[in-house]
Amino acid sequence: LLCANRISNCLKVRKNPGLCFDCISIVNTVSAVSQVGSHGSSFAHRSELRQAKRIVVKLGSAVVTRGDECGLALGRLASIVEQVAMLQNQGREMMIVTSGAVAFGKQRLRHEILLSQSVRQALHSGHNQLKDMSLPVLEARACAAAGQSGLMALYEAMFTQYSTCTAQVLVTNLDFHDDEKRQNLNSTLQELLRMNIVPIINTNDAVVPPPEPNSDLQGVISIKDNDSLAARLAVEMKADLLIALSDVEGLYDSPPGTDDAKFIDIFYPGDQQSITYGTKSRVGIGGMEAKVKAALWALQGGTSVVIANGTNPKVTGHVITDIVEGKKVGTFFSEIKPAGPTVEQQTEMSRNSGRTLASLHPDQRSEIICHLAELLTERQEEILAANKMDMDLAVNAGHLPPAMLNRLSLSPAKLNSLAIGLRQISVAAQDSVGRVLRRTRVAHNLELEQVTVPIGVLLVIFEARPDCLPQVSALAIASGNALLLKGGKEAANTNHVLHKLTQEALSMHGVKEAVQLVSTREEVEDLCRLDKMIDLIVPRGSSQLVRDIQRAAKGIPVLGHSEGICHVYVDANASIDKVLKIVRDSKCDYPAACNAMETLLIHRDILRTPLFDQIIDMLRTEIHAGPRFASYLTFSPSEAKSLRTEYGDLECCMEVVDSMQEAVDHIHKYGSSHTDVIITENEDTAEQFLQQLDSACVFWNASSRFADGYRFGLGAEVGISTARIHARGPVGLEGLLTTKWVLRGDGHTVADFSEHGTMKYLHENQPVGQPLAGQRDSN
Repeated sequence: LLCANRISNCLKVRKNPGLCFDCISIVNTVSAVSQVGSHGSSFAHRSELRQAKRIVVKLGSAVVTRGDECGLALGRLASIVEQVAMLQNQGREMMIVTSGAVAFGKQRLRHEILLSQSVRQALHSGHNQLKDMSLPVLEARACAAAGQSGLMALYEAMFTQYSTCTAQVLVTNLDFHDDEKRQNLNSTLQELLRMNIVPIINTNDAVVPPPEPNSDLQGVISIKDNDSLAARLAVEMKADLLIALSDVEGLYDSPPGTDDAKFIDIFYPGDQQSITYGTKSRVGIGGMEAKVKAALWALQGGTSVVIANGTNPKVTGHVITDIVEGKKVGTFFSEIKPAGPTVEQQTEMSRNSGRTLASLHPDQRSEIICHLAELLTERQEEILAANKMDMDLAVNAGHLPPAMLNRLSLSPAKLNSLAIGLRQISVAAQDSVGRVLRRTRVAHNLELEQVTVPIGVLLVIFEARPDCLPQVSALAIASGNALLLKGGKEAANTNHVLHKLTQEALSMHGVKEAVQLVSTREEVEDLCRLDKMIDLIVPRGSSQLVRDIQRAAKGIPVLGHSEGICHVYVDANASIDKVLKIVRDSKCDYPAACNAMETLLIHRDILRTPLFDQIIDMLRTEIHAGPRFASYLTFSPSEAKSLRTEYGDLECCMEVVDSMQEAVDHIHKYGSSHTDVIITENEDTAEQFLQQLDSACVFWNASSRFADGYRFGLGAEVGISTARIHARGPVGLEGLLTTKWVLRGDGHTVADFSEHGTMKYLHENQPVGQPLAGQRDSN
């Protein structure tokens, strides 16, 4: 092996004047390479990070130091220490590779120099008036020497608060390249971990030589900075995970802050050529290129890597624990590239194709929906075969309740009903996108229109109900929206076939990618963070699913309801036959539905009447008595734990009220603004109930089960919304549209309408059906 360095460098050798340090490193590490090599495969997916037992956390200079580069960011450091201690106390083996000694030492030395200068100047001048003092440039090694002890004392004090012991380990490049030293280092760290001690490791910057360029040898990374140190240490110690915290969110395909920079959620070894690196951070000697190089080396050695932001105050307090829990934080390095596109790529494809879909003629969108309706009946056997596979798997697993199995199951009758609903939607699609809602002549030859347009990209998350897929797809197509679908794993086979048929129908007019089915292992919470790509989330499923999505989707509007606590109020003037029919249907037709009755309110006058006895006998369900109802009975049913309960089964709450007004007050207090019913023959009482109650759906003498898009004649629904703005109640085609304003002028400026201008505002409302373009004249 010949030395590639200059002769001046070769004079540094200790033993053999013919070899420089790099060449000695080659000799000493050739045997070590095979020992350091891969300790197993890295995790293929983020969700597997929960299994990480041994974890290295690398804290970059920008994370540890303050913005003035003089002193430590104590708040950030404290939150990081808390997370590391928590994971350590969970039984994981934590190691920290830290920067900060130079910054800490710089702070101390500056203070000492200023103090020394002020004393000397005071003695020299004979008074306390000090002149301007300039600080000398402080040498980094001296700062490191002055700061190491203070940095370690700070870590020790912080970890002591969590009953966690720490130990300091200072290393240099030679400690890894010298076989004996490397083994001693490994042995020391293993023993510390065995004793449940957190090793805090740093390069010994007080004595370390400047890094040599291009000094990585024989596949063993050289220790140039704490990035390479963390990578080498992680592989040496066979760590499962390396978390590298910096001052950026992760890896971008071009420098962050540039117009076209795109965040990279998952980085694969073959993607290096697609990255354009920017400048290094304000402190430290690494930079993103060094981090990526170190990460890839660690990945090759069998350690999973995540690069994330450790300086963002919104996430610093939980960034490490979020990563270990498998959440979508930072850039995850993976050796296994999935066969299909990422969810981000799917969303981008959907948005681009959706814009083309929105520009199609209404007849073309109707044709797509009609063709999909035909495919549901023509390919019925293929759909039902896939559904049988899902049903068999669900039954054998035994974890789905009967109500969920009923939703999962498809039949020829269900498919025919779906096809009928889709044809209704195709008719409505003729007059949806581009419909003029308002037309105003603002001034002469200045004409304004408010027109309907798609919302953009919809994310619909649904559980074990495959019939939701064609319904929602048809509504999205009719409204010109791009659509991202995330179905429950219980219906994976059925959803796959239905999505294939949907894309086949979309291919008629070249918009196949407008509807995408997310089949990757994305968590719902991760999808809810795509706030720059998704415009509206529509959850279809249990109240728990809706609540989870509403909590996770902080930057994206959510259309839906978290609970369906529907009431039926039986008035004193109610018809016996109507009461029995409506109450039975509202509760027993489909108890798991969100529009099923959960609370039955009865007027006090009905107690101890034949109607009351018939209601009790007819329901034959488990009745939970409200406090007032229980007080009227000697032997009452079990008392309701809460008057705000969605049972979702053959159970309901029963309570007594004195009047219609009291029923309204009860519903306002305990209801969920979903669907509420009054049964009465008194028209005045009914109209007051309908007007006073502010639920999304309010019915008179009709079952609560009518609260459904198909039954309303909407063709289908994406869900039922209890929101106060935009769409409310069953949300069909209209609820998936928004509006934009189109202004057509002829060189108009605002200055034309000023006090000394030549034009006046007219603001004349025009008939919506009147074509404004033909109104322009020369008068």
